[in-house]
Amino acid sequence: MNIHSPSRPRRSAGFTLVELVIVITIIAVLSGSGIYLIIGFIDDAKYQRVDSDIKALDLAIKSYERNNYFKPPTQEQGLAALVERPSGEPQPERWRAYLDEAMKDPWGADYQYRFPAQKSTKKYDLFSLGEDGVESEDDIGNW
Repeated sequence: MNIHSPSRPRRSAGFTLVELVIVITIIAVLSGSGIYLIIGFIDDAKYQRVDSDIKALDLAIKSYERNNYFKPPTQEQGLAALVERPSGEPQPERWRAYLDEAMKDPWGADYQYRFPAQKSTKKYDLFSLGEDGVESEDDIGNW
């Protein structure tokens, strides 16, 4: 017994080219939107990391100061004084390592230290040069 009537042509199973193009277009639009949103979140995460790194460096400098009669590292000693005992003057009285290694910002550059401060209300400026890698108005710091 034949189920199909001979007057109607039987449709083969599968998708037409138009249906495939529509589905691929929808997937491409959704993927592009998702990637755009993810990239925005990654950029935000980098700036949040800079903020937390600066707070950690600030805490390490405060510990350095407490152990050395409230004197922060000099400009010449810089943030390296938190990792290795400074060789230049003034020599810290009670030095210890405050960091295991020098910290880098999310863009791979060293954090900047300036003593005495030019922008901050603290004794020193502590900042990242940001994405462009040059000192400018978009720097992220403790000011």
